[in-house]
Amino acid sequence: MYRGLSFTAKKFGALLLGLIMTSFLQAQEEPAGDQKKSDISYAYGLIIGADLKSMGLEFDYGALDQGLRDSIEGTEDTNYRMSFEDAVLLVQNTYQEAMERQAEENRAKAEENRAKEVIFLENNGKRQGVITTVSGLQYEVIRGVGKEKPGPQALVRVYYEGKFANGEIFDSSYSGNNAIEIRLDQVIPGWAEGVQLMGVGDIFTFYIPSRLAYGENGAGAIPPNTPLVFKVELLGILPQEEN
Repeated sequence: MYRGLSFTAKKFGALLLGLIMTSFLQAQEEPAGDQKKSDISYAYGLIIGADLKSMGLEFDYGALDQGLRDSIEGTEDTNYRMSFEDAVLLVQNTYQEAMERQAEENRAKAEENRAKEVIFLENNGKRQGVITTVSGLQYEVIRGVGKEKPGPQALVRVYYEGKFANGEIFDSSYSGNNAIEIRLDQVIPGWAEGVQLMGVGDIFTFYIPSRLAYGENGAGAIPPNTPLVFKVELLGILPQEEN
């Protein structure tokens, strides 16, 4: 998810100037020390910079600094480089171009990931011990001892480790021994299907196609069209309160 591109350009322009003016007013109204003023200034710069960076543009820091100074310190007599209306329009156009460019990059990346996914799942499905279900979910039994299996709305307690196909871990409850409790109707389809195949005490590895995970859009740190690998240990099925 790219921070900043979720704003409209006009909202961004108002937000940018609003943040600047808020920090300036706070600095004026609060008799803060130099360190606090420095921290506030840095924090606003960090937040604004993150949004600007997400646009993928190069900036003239001198001009950026001048724009900030003109906005904060300027008066009716100030010879602004451009009007506020023209500035908003320029930001709007720049944001639109950035969103279109980002969308095209995402489409290209999604197509590349999809091609890699097909190869990964095809090769992985041929390995001894890997079973493929009708939905396309692949799984491997690491330890199969349990008999009691959860239903589709069960509340379960598990350990899990999530990895990408290249082995990179993106999430884990094993670190710190933090078992989680979660309902199976609140997780991605591949995860829900897989855990219902398990008995209490079992350990499975799931190879989840992207269509049973986060699909062509991805989510957060999960890129589009990305298969996921989960090691899951089913610790128990928990009782639920009746509504």
